[in-house]
Amino acid sequence: TGGMGAYSPAKIVTPSLLEDTMRRIIQPTLTAMADKGSPYRGVLYAGLMLTEDGPKLVEYNARFGDPECQVLMLRLKSDLVPALMATAIGDISDLDLEWFDEDAMTVVMAAQGYPGSYSKGTEIDGLDSAVADSDTQIFHAGTKTEDGKTLAVGGRVLNVTSKGQDLNAARDKAYAALEKIDWEEGFYRRDIGWRALDEI
Repeated sequence: TGGMGAYSPAKIVTPSLLEDTMRRIIQPTLTAMADKGSPYRGVLYAGLMLTEDGPKLVEYNARFGDPECQVLMLRLKSDLVPALMATAIGDISDLDLEWFDEDAMTVVMAAQGYPGSYSKGTEIDGLDSAVADSDTQIFHAGTKTEDGKTLAVGGRVLNVTSKGQDLNAARDKAYAALEKIDWEEGFYRRDIGWRALDEI
């Protein structure tokens, strides 16, 4: 199943952990693909588990992660399109992404019963008031609009993403926005980022 939340930056990823991950996991993958005549160009999302023995690869996806992408997009100061073009061309030597200093958090709102069976077609209200704060955005995943109403049609339905001066502020804004959404058939986890918040 997809994730139920994300935050950025992930301060648990130290420079040494990043270097270790690149050396042990990412670079060997890219080298092997190039050696087989299929050099990789594009977004490579590595799902990792951090263990006592170092990072372990769970999966690769040739796309951005969801909901991980939303927190990154709220923090990205640079234009994304030139970065994607440079990646597709295979020359990122001049690429220098700039980031806003704020932290960001995404909390997924899912249909009751997810990841098992869940009802479809239930109405969701309060979305406009949820994004009254300019630091908050809602990314739709499993919704459709019908007769001017927003209806839930999937398991993972909405991604509420907020940024703030630190992770606590981003979290408070995201959960405040979620409280304004009127959808009885929806639920969300209330512990997103708790490990990082415990360390602050």
